Amino acid sequence: MQKYKILWADDEIDLLKPHILFLEQRGYEITTVNSGLDAIEMVENENYDVIFLDEMMPGMTGLETLQQIKLTKAHIPVVMITKSEEEHIMEDSIGGKIADYLIKPINPNQILLSVKKILQNKQLISEKTNLSYRQDFRNISMACDEATSHQEWTDIYKKITYWELEIDKTENKSMREVLETQKIEANAAFAKFIKANYIDWINDPKVDKPILSHKLMKEKVFPHIVPGKPLFFVVIDNLRLDQWEVLEPLINEYFITKEEGTYFSILPTTTAFSRNALFSGMMPSDMARFHPDLWEGEDTDEGKNNNEEEFLGENLHKNKLNIKFSYHKVLQVHQGKVILDQFHNLLTNDLNVVVYNFVDMMSHARTDMKMIRELAPDESAYRSLTKSWFEHSTLFDLFKKIHDVGAEVIVTTDHGTKRVNRPYKIIGDKNITTNLRYKQGKNLNFESGKVFEIHRPEDAKLPKFNVSTSYVFAVEDYFFAYPNNYNYYVNYYKDTFQHGGVSLEEIILPVVHLVPKKN
Repeated sequence: MQKYKILWADDEIDLLKPHILFLEQRGYEITTVNSGLDAIEMVENENYDVIFLDEMMPGMTGLETLQQIKLTKAHIPVVMITKSEEEHIMEDSIGGKIADYLIKPINPNQILLSVKKILQNKQLISEKTNLSYRQDFRNISMACDEATSHQEWTDIYKKITYWELEIDKTENKSMREVLETQKIEANAAFAKFIKANYIDWINDPKVDKPILSHKLMKEKVFPHIVPGKPLFFVVIDNLRLDQWEVLEPLINEYFITKEEGTYFSILPTTTAFSRNALFSGMMPSDMARFHPDLWEGEDTDEGKNNNEEEFLGENLHKNKLNIKFSYHKVLQVHQGKVILDQFHNLLTNDLNVVVYNFVDMMSHARTDMKMIRELAPDESAYRSLTKSWFEHSTLFDLFKKIHDVGAEVIVTTDHGTKRVNRPYKIIGDKNITTNLRYKQGKNLNFESGKVFEIHRPEDAKLPKFNVSTSYVFAVEDYFFAYPNNYNYYVNYYKDTFQHGGVSLEEIILPVVHLVPKKN
């Protein structure tokens, strides 16, 4: 067991010998001094794990001592102990970044609890988290075996995400590998569920189904539009549920979550299909059929999401919403700054739609740039990088401005992303799509099994470009690779984040309605 060193400064230290003995009996090494000056001198010459400071020492007070210690050893946690209950002392202590605050008379158990909370917090959290996950492991496995509805799968994914974030907080993350294995098994079962149900969701109006991309705005956005009251709809491209969970605490400093739910992305889980469906309120084959002037097929070189504003306008008209709206897409920092500079102009609109593409660009950059891959070598670091971007982004500044004017926000994404590791050989003609998680074309040749095949695109309301067009989707953590130059291709794309296929991470997406906290 690690021997922790504690420095205790109190001008009446002799009266605290029972407390000191109590801590020493439990393995702590205690050094005592009678003044703030002595405490500063000891800190300069020795390393301590925690410092106890009496606030009412003669000469240099505890608060003055605290300030001096923080100048040289800011990382050492300090516990302030005082007889006074005056609010300004408490506020000054907290402002000085203390670790804890105790009011005399104190008993030995109070001191022990404070020490454990500071010094053994991570260890205790790790032990409790690992024990709790081991207990829940069997429940999750049984749920995966028995799940027959989209809601059950949503609950399973939420629980897996919860444990991912909890295990992130543990010291050695010893249960991460076990959870990763369980997530692989869950995704294998989820793929079977999608294969069995997806076509029915698209075609049978009576079957129980989740909200899908093309129904999202009608179900979750349009009912909250109030003429004369601006509503903001923010779409963060390629944001997974776990990434949202690390952003939410930052946003919750300014907003209360009124409703938190999920929806399912359509297939393919790519921006071209899922986000166009989100804004148009239509499935891809209907977009191609009724709006050939707006829909860009796979056989063109044009950008696939250049007409989202027009699709949104058509969707509003179709739903008899004669409102004033704006649409903005942010691909670069300066575009976000333009929105902030012109923010008050947005308040004259009933609906303001803002698309942020940074997370999607980050996933692509991680594939192409070695430095980004080193910054985000695993799922945990990828979440951390997302959080770091958001904290310093114009998007976070936009949320703050929305809060300040008392407006509401609905936040979602168009699809998630999957970290891929296993190659799956496929052969096709020169017009086959380049996406690694789905292929669309004719004469596709691959080993059947761990893929989701759609031989008749019309069954999934997907565009059909010729008689023999078919779609095939990668499942679990597979990615498609061509036999030509196979090893180079596999080494380049293995352990990258991709989208377009079937996985919990790509399909089950957050949609959250936020109302501002009162100032």
